[in-house]
Amino acid sequence: MKIKLNNMTLVTSSGLFKKHLLIENGIVKRVSDKPILSRFVDVTIDDKDLLVFPGFFDMHVHLREPGYEYREDIESGMRAAVNGGITGIACMANTNPVNDNAAITHFIKCRSEQTGLPVSVYPVSAITKGLKGEQIVEMGDLKTAGAVAFSDDGFPVENSEILRRALEYAKSFDMPIICHSEEKSLSKDGQINEGVISTKLGLKGIPRESEIIGIFRDITLAKLTKSRIHIAHVSTKEGVDLIRKAKRAGIAVSCETCPHYFHLTEEDVLGYNTFAKVNPPLRTYEDVLAIREGLRDGTIDVIASDHAPHHIDEKDLEFEKANFGMIGLETLLPLTLELVRQGVIDFKDLAEKLSRKPRMILGIKPAVIKEGEEANLTIVDPHYEWVLTKENICSKSFNTPFLGKTMKGKAVYIIKGGQFFEINK
Repeated sequence: MKIKLNNMTLVTSSGLFKKHLLIENGIVKRVSDKPILSRFVDVTIDDKDLLVFPGFFDMHVHLREPGYEYREDIESGMRAAVNGGITGIACMANTNPVNDNAAITHFIKCRSEQTGLPVSVYPVSAITKGLKGEQIVEMGDLKTAGAVAFSDDGFPVENSEILRRALEYAKSFDMPIICHSEEKSLSKDGQINEGVISTKLGLKGIPRESEIIGIFRDITLAKLTKSRIHIAHVSTKEGVDLIRKAKRAGIAVSCETCPHYFHLTEEDVLGYNTFAKVNPPLRTYEDVLAIREGLRDGTIDVIASDHAPHHIDEKDLEFEKANFGMIGLETLLPLTLELVRQGVIDFKDLAEKLSRKPRMILGIKPAVIKEGEEANLTIVDPHYEWVLTKENICSKSFNTPFLGKTMKGKAVYIIKGGQFFEINK
């Protein structure tokens, strides 16, 4: 297949460039300052309003298969990724059975390849068997099977000695540990952020110190072991400050946040809105400002969705009984574009945090727009306005507080290898 892209703005971590591209058999054959004139092409796109990014990557996704296919399966999760303009995802280990052995990792890889969709799926293995925090998995076998990182996401590894040994073991394979940083003795049975709103609603609160203490412990162990650590879903001002100081001290720490932590606050739970029940919980406006500043100054490396689909029967319950989590693959891009429009980050930062940096952290070759390289592109209409509805969600689930909201910006095409995929508006 030959694809001609004329009058496009290429957006990379290093800048914005007005270019014209020719893609042939999945390879970028030409990047030109002048329009491509070749007539014998299969697809021509000529639109000065479109932006071409290196394919987006979401490093924190729950695909639910095996075991919870009624919430999401690998194919439906990949379709949601495509709908969001995402060409690569890393999926967490809290399946049933848990992805703590080479057989499950191999199954996820094979199942994803069978779909034929233009999304690469990279399994994240558990740190400990059964996510129980007791026995470290066989990391070497899992790396060979295709795992790119280790995480007990959903649970912290509470035993510091075990986490220390896991960090040392992962270091020998040059793979990161992704930490769900939480002090469970403080957050046990908590439902939302501890404060005025939790008191008003009569719900047990989760103090911010639960995350702060967890991040401090995890960073301290990374310093001790001189190992790479990645802090998932940062939600607090103090958490951002700790990571900023650790980076300045030369500790090998990276981190991510999610759109709900820079757009929503604990007040979005008012009315007992279970779609806004997440872990870590939505925090205060002060925390939102701190998260935004962490994104602006580069403290926060990655924006990820923490896509966590649940069946409606697991959300349409009394608040205390409802599951934590919201979907996010299909809203990751427009919610991040909103930061660009607000001047928090620029387009280069967006390319860095949604494409290059997550792949770098996981040891995956970044997508680049360069002659001779595989075409891995997300083409975006930043001005397109649309409303998020149940009908235009490709995930099996629709548990998101952004349902019914107007979004601005959408991926319209994906080009990955020899595949050209037009995304429905």
